[in-house]
Amino acid sequence: MSLSLGRRLLLAIYSALLWLLLPVTLYHLVWRGLRQRGYLLRWSERYALPGALPALPPGAIWVHAVSVGEVNAAIPLVNALRQRHPDRPLIVTTITPTGSARVRALWGEGVHHVYLPYDLHGMVRRFLERVRPALAVVIETELWPNLFVACARAGVPIVIANARLSARSLRGYRWLAPLIRLALSAVRLVAAQSEADAARFRVLAGDAVRIEVTGNLKFDQPLPAAAREEALAWRHACGPRPVWVAASTHAGEEAAVLEAHRRLRERWPQALLLWAPRHPERFGPVAELVREAGLSLRRRSLERAPDAACAVFLIDSLGELSGFLAAADVAFVGGSLVEVGGHNLLEPAALGVPVLSGPHTFNFAEIAAMLREAGALVTVEDAESLAGAITALWEDPATARRRGQAGRLRIDRERGALERTLALVDAVLAGR
Repeated sequence: MSLSLGRRLLLAIYSALLWLLLPVTLYHLVWRGLRQRGYLLRWSERYALPGALPALPPGAIWVHAVSVGEVNAAIPLVNALRQRHPDRPLIVTTITPTGSARVRALWGEGVHHVYLPYDLHGMVRRFLERVRPALAVVIETELWPNLFVACARAGVPIVIANARLSARSLRGYRWLAPLIRLALSAVRLVAAQSEADAARFRVLAGDAVRIEVTGNLKFDQPLPAAAREEALAWRHACGPRPVWVAASTHAGEEAAVLEAHRRLRERWPQALLLWAPRHPERFGPVAELVREAGLSLRRRSLERAPDAACAVFLIDSLGELSGFLAAADVAFVGGSLVEVGGHNLLEPAALGVPVLSGPHTFNFAEIAAMLREAGALVTVEDAESLAGAITALWEDPATARRRGQAGRLRIDRERGALERTLALVDAVLAGR
């Protein structure tokens, strides 16, 4: 890949700024490490130090999934690539420790895994020299100019799979439009989740990259084989009482979740909340909030299961949410009462559980609209409306079942993104 003088200068300025900010990465790792110990480990991978990265034979397939959500989205694709190309090494990179833990829980030693190095030329060059990929598959939206240009120069085609770009992200990227367009010019293919995502990528990339609409891989994510059995076990542990789950919550909405549960227990004193904060560093603060509210608390990491007196069961573990979702009567998906943009609405809907979310779902705008249209999603604004929506479903089990079934059927209709994405990925891998 040859660059014009203007683009070389742009990349040089970007790289110089990153070098100046490099000490900040150390502060960031230490600061995050005080809350989540995983950030204090394996720094050699993040800086691509000698000996930190695996030396793979040529021809590897490399999948980058920044954190847990992207890893989960990549599950059907990674599984299919392993089946289709058993002779090729497969390496999955992440940025967060929770993403790393999810990779290990899913595939163990069946795939190689390291943290993706920072986007500085020497680091990405050492990464590519060690991994020697024949193909790079980036999940959703991770645009790194030095890395992408280095891949193009090394002859490594890049596919952005399950690509999504919210209107809000597009507005943010426009401040860096020349740099983002440079990164996208190194991409062979963007496989977008929707027409709206594709249109926004075209605004960023112009004619620099091929863009196809393939659908959302999360529709093709298989439900864990043991999810139903786990759900039965958890429901037995919960006992004959109303149960709801608050999944992927953030700091700014925890008080509303707790207040909604307090209101529900005024009507149903035995009501149980299964609570799964989005980030592990929130496990401790959430537990403290529950204790301060005077509610009985049990934790998955300590007591393992709720008992009859338990008001809140804290799911302070990773990779177990599906079983708890399927055990609940209704699911609230967080990151949506605050301006985070929401999280995965598809998993509870696919399990046939009626779904609630706050108004801030811009990260999943099309999916939220689809589920809302199907009658599977209800939007709430605050603790009062959250409690009211749950109350309505608990008082009318027939409506709850109908909403849950509507979500499951709508998702079944949307499957097929995996085959469409695989066809394009295989064509790129074959040089077509």
